[in-house]
Formats: sequence, C-alpha cells, structure tokens
Amino acid sequence: MPLALTPGVALDSRPAPGVRVPNEYGGKGIVSAKEIQWRQLGACRGLDPTIFYPDDDDEALDAKEVCAQCGVRVACLEYALTIREKAGVWGGATERERRRMIRQRRRTA
Repeated sequence: MPLALTPGVALDSRPAPGVRVPNEYGGKGIVSAKEIQWRQLGACRGLDPTIFYPDDDDEALDAKEVCAQCGVRVACLEYALTIREKAGVWGGATERERRRMIRQRRRTA
C-alpha cells in the first residue's frame, strides 16, 4: 500500500526504515523512520485533506489553525520546503509563503 504524503491523510502502512516506497511523484524514494513518525503525530491526521488544499490564501485559515496547534509543524514545513511541495498548506505555510521562504534562504546562503 502506498504511503500518504497528503496532510490530513493517515499512513496506510509503515515500512521498515530505509525501505524504498512509491511516492506521489512517480518515483521511488527512501522514507526514513523519522519522516514517518512526524506524519503519524500530525494534528492533521484523520482530518479532511481538502481543507489543506484551499483555492486561495484567504481560504487557508482553517488549515493554518490546525497547523498552529501541531507539535510537528516545523518538521512538516521543512519536509515541504525540502521536496519543494507546490500544493497545499504544509507546516502552516501556503504555497506562496513557502516560495518566499525558499527565496529568502537562497539569498542568505
């Protein structure tokens, strides 16, 4: 069973650390135990994933409220920044906010 990479969707299975699993981008990647753990602990787990994919930034407030209470928000945001996730609210940041963060990191590097 594939692993869910979508906020609000629980993992279907838990592979051993370092196991290659299909990802939603069509390739295979290594999923570490650490990555799996933060997904299991997310405040979004089990919620309707559509709230994390708003049509515009103004509609992202519900998702941001969930993220604000989440204990793994930083790990989620770093994951989205690392893989350059283009869709949805991850770690409390919209697509536009994440693009801004990436540009700021490039300038300071």
